[in-house]
Amino acid sequence: MEMAMELKRRALELLQKDADKISNLIQVQRDNLTMPQCPLYEEVLDTQMFGLSREIEFAVRLGLVTEAQGHAILADLEKELSSLHEIFSQKIGQS
Repeated sequence: MEMAMELKRRALELLQKDADKISNLIQVQRDNLTMPQCPLYEEVLDTQMFGLSREIEFAVRLGLVTEAQGHAILADLEKELSSLHEIFSQKIGQS
């Protein structure tokens, strides 16, 4: 039982670490106000987000994290992306 709890804790920790890497990419874009529609930017973030969503799906299927935990991780990143797009849109509007 204790080992199962440790595996669940570790799985959630690793998923959060991967989410933090994506969050850092978003933060770099926010700090530099690089155009979010840049194909390379979108491709990297899309690939990272897709990979994380697959990791989460796998962990859910194994019973290591709940769907709610996985959804929360992705929802936080999606909010950050939305915020970046809003900031960029405001910058464009001021130009």
